[in-house]
Amino acid sequence: MTTITAPLTSTEHSSAPSRKTAPYENWRPPVIGVSLLVPVGPDAVVVADLLGSITLPTGLVQDGQTPEQAAQDLLRGGPGELPILRRVALAWQQTRRRKVITHVLATAPLTCADVGHLTYRDPRANVRVLPTMRVLKDLNEVGRLRTLVALQALATGETAYIEGGVVHPAAPPNLTQST
Repeated sequence: MTTITAPLTSTEHSSAPSRKTAPYENWRPPVIGVSLLVPVGPDAVVVADLLGSITLPTGLVQDGQTPEQAAQDLLRGGPGELPILRRVALAWQQTRRRKVITHVLATAPLTCADVGHLTYRDPRANVRVLPTMRVLKDLNEVGRLRTLVALQALATGETAYIEGGVVHPAAPPNLTQST
């Protein structure tokens, strides 16, 4: 017995209604964070050691807060406020549903004695001073790029811009959150 088949038209394929799709960009407001680059002497930096995983001290910027104010909340216990110098890098990444923007701020160099009094915002983490080369070896790829670019920008007096893992010489015009 032979059967004759004919292609179905698009309306005959399914009786289910068609779904509208939207691009995966910015379904939610951006996440704005801050990382702190704290040099100690000529060849060491402060890191947060959270259960064996090291990172630069990092946190969120709350609504109505500047990145500089948020950076002051990351490390506590010093003789006063941290001597924030300036923003050395601005990194942003488009994730599936939102943009993640991270300001990297640098402080004036601290001494090991000053760092000894500091505590991280997360009580599970320890504040440690490690050689810069070890930190760069132990960081993940994103953290390593951000730290290298921030160290270079601190040395040259510039501000670096990183978009999706690519370093740019100047801030792209489409960056709306640059506070």
